[in-house]
Amino acid sequence: MAAREPVVHRFMDLTVPEYAYMFGFLQADGHLSQQPRQRGRLTLEVSVRDIDLLREFQRLTPYNSSITQRTRSTNFAETHTSAVWCLCSLEARTTLNGLGLPYGRKSKTVAPPRGRFSARDYLRGVIDADGSVGYTGKGFPFVSLTTASTAIGRYFCTYVEEVAGVRRTVGRNARDDIYNVLIAMEAGQRLATDLYYPGCLALARKQAAADSLASWVRPAGMRSAYTSRRWTPDEDRVLLRLGSPTTAAEVLGRTPQSCNLRMWRLRSGQVPLPSGQ
Repeated sequence: MAAREPVVHRFMDLTVPEYAYMFGFLQADGHLSQQPRQRGRLTLEVSVRDIDLLREFQRLTPYNSSITQRTRSTNFAETHTSAVWCLCSLEARTTLNGLGLPYGRKSKTVAPPRGRFSARDYLRGVIDADGSVGYTGKGFPFVSLTTASTAIGRYFCTYVEEVAGVRRTVGRNARDDIYNVLIAMEAGQRLATDLYYPGCLALARKQAAADSLASWVRPAGMRSAYTSRRWTPDEDRVLLRLGSPTTAAEVLGRTPQSCNLRMWRLRSGQVPLPSGQ
């Protein structure tokens, strides 16, 4: 078992970017199981190419855990090697469950964390586990999320409207009964830049894909279908002065969800306060 470095922050303090990311990833791809006499385990299985992420999760966890590898046949490859992180601590499992990681099947019931958390780091974890970043077949930049959770789908759409300036609504597809939310073109670039900032914890391959989106330029002659509405300092002042997302939405002509997220970002330091505040 690899030696762990000291952990400075409280385990799973979701205001800490690394823990917010880790929790988002676990909600999407982790599995929490329980057995009689308070026994149980958290397991997370990824492709062996992403094993470094499991090692980072192990470093962030002040409890004994193990990482193993296994090779098996899957529907997609005759031989597939994966890495599995396993954590059995009851205290750790209780903490994760209390924050919103359910025991057993969770794809439709999981929801954003309870309490304060770093939104963009949390969503980056969800996207690294259950989303995609890159270019479409036609060469257009995009960020997408696939989820069975209504709560996470709606939260992602609210965040996208705040950061990227485009409005999306969630609707399950008929074939898989899941949500597929796609953010493309300049909006996809803005979202990728916000989520995958320099030095953040992320899958290396998705960080590289996100970085590559910055070089895309809309082809000459291609009409822009939507011009985003950015928040102005005056709007920020009105929002903070009113103190109510619902009231501010009526005054500013925005949605209550957008105003609520903007207020959280201002108060938590995610974006700078306007001058004079």
